[in-house]
Amino acid sequence: MEASPFLIVARQLSMGLSAWVDSPWRLGSAAAAVATLLLAAAAAALLHWAWWSPRRLERALRAQGLRGTPYRFLRGDITEDARLRLEARSKPMPLSHDIIPRVVPLLHRAMNEFGRTSFTWFGTVPRVTITDPEMVREILSKKFDHFARANLSPLGRWLASGVLSYEGEKWAKHRRILNPAFHAEKLKRMLPAFSACCSDLVARWANFVGPEGSCELDVWPELQGFARDVISRAAFGSSFEEGSRIFKHQAEIASLIFQSLGSGYLPGHSFLPTPRNRKVFALDREVRSIIRGMIKKREQAIKMGGESKDDLLGLLMESNMKEYQEHGNKKARLTTEEVIEECKPFYFAGQETTSVLLTWTMVVLSMHPNWQVRAREEVLQVFGKDKPDFKGLSHLKIVTMILYEVLRLYPPVILLQRKAHDKIKIGKITYPPGLFFAVPMILIHHDQELWGKDASEFKPERFSEGIAKASKDQVAFFPFSGGPRICIGQNFALLEAKMALSMILQSFSFELSPSYTHSPHIRITLQPEHGAQLRLHKL
Repeated sequence: MEASPFLIVARQLSMGLSAWVDSPWRLGSAAAAVATLLLAAAAAALLHWAWWSPRRLERALRAQGLRGTPYRFLRGDITEDARLRLEARSKPMPLSHDIIPRVVPLLHRAMNEFGRTSFTWFGTVPRVTITDPEMVREILSKKFDHFARANLSPLGRWLASGVLSYEGEKWAKHRRILNPAFHAEKLKRMLPAFSACCSDLVARWANFVGPEGSCELDVWPELQGFARDVISRAAFGSSFEEGSRIFKHQAEIASLIFQSLGSGYLPGHSFLPTPRNRKVFALDREVRSIIRGMIKKREQAIKMGGESKDDLLGLLMESNMKEYQEHGNKKARLTTEEVIEECKPFYFAGQETTSVLLTWTMVVLSMHPNWQVRAREEVLQVFGKDKPDFKGLSHLKIVTMILYEVLRLYPPVILLQRKAHDKIKIGKITYPPGLFFAVPMILIHHDQELWGKDASEFKPERFSEGIAKASKDQVAFFPFSGGPRICIGQNFALLEAKMALSMILQSFSFELSPSYTHSPHIRITLQPEHGAQLRLHKL
């Protein structure tokens, strides 16, 4: 029998309990027996969770020829992953799009050492990395009775709530009600809000440039602020002050969740009243309170005869009411609390995705000025100096190719997680229930077997004939996920990005500042660790 640290602890606790029972303050024999049984049961459960279950899963995987890192008690590869990331970040990185060794050093090393399908450990759970397109397609298209969406941290529910976290019929109901609000025709109604936010951004940058005609600017926080403004106006029509409070709280929650990823996972720890958890609970209550206030104002306005506004919240409430009217059943619609749960991800995911995409696009176009020139020429040819419109944005071929290639090289979310409900066969391997599947889009997006030897080079022409012909397999490109759970907000994000990039190109040229340090870094999303310092030149 294999030795276990938990077995040693259980024995020590049992000895301690015996000494306590034999003390002058001994309990009655019945109470002592119950306490002993409870302690033994708790020790057995912990032993099973922390040692026997991981070892059983590891043996099952290795028996079928799958290779991976050995299980390390409780923490798995968390400590090693942190060490490798710190080591990678301590070294300067050249101006290159070959970012894999810096961004995901553990997965990079594991794939080189153990193969394209291998496993590492997130705490006590094995995480199988899947990069084969056929297997990826199978995972992304599997029914809900096979997989659940896996959060690496239980605290993730405070950000990835609503339709992002639901399964089965509940997911289907929420997705059905949300879909109409994100239809392309409905997004047209939000274009004035996009345009107003872009105009504010360009005007502010013009003031920074001043009479000199150029300036140095870190565009990362600028574009974060722009994306927040867009969500506040286009999604909720609220004042920026109200929206900024939500963003502040959501950003702090995200930071606390990121910290929790490095500390492993104990069952139920996210419900304990630790200082970190209490902070998350308080911030979430405040966010919910603000959004609840927005919803009540809308409901009162509609009752007074007002119409729903042309923003995401208005469209969501409109779709929700339509669902109720068609079925005549309150259970068919979302409750106020469920609407709140759907609004929370809008604020975080909506602004994170677009701000990251626009930041890396400006950095990459600074590194490749010939493509910046080509994109500007296209924008000026379609719009001149006029504000972009919906029809013109849909005809920007070069701009679209550039955005796709940036999403390929710098996907905002670098991997997808699924958890196996039960035993399942994928490819030639039968996987036991309880493990994670990691689909690392960043590895697949840079895979030379799928994209060619120039996979880590910036070549937007790959997408000249669309996504289907850009690589050897269409599933090789999925920055917004795929299958039934493909991101519902992808059209929103791309329309916003096209509008912003077009108006920036109309007004400025830009290049990398000498102070810029290329430093892609994961902090929930793929961000520039040291900012994105560029030199802007007024046109």
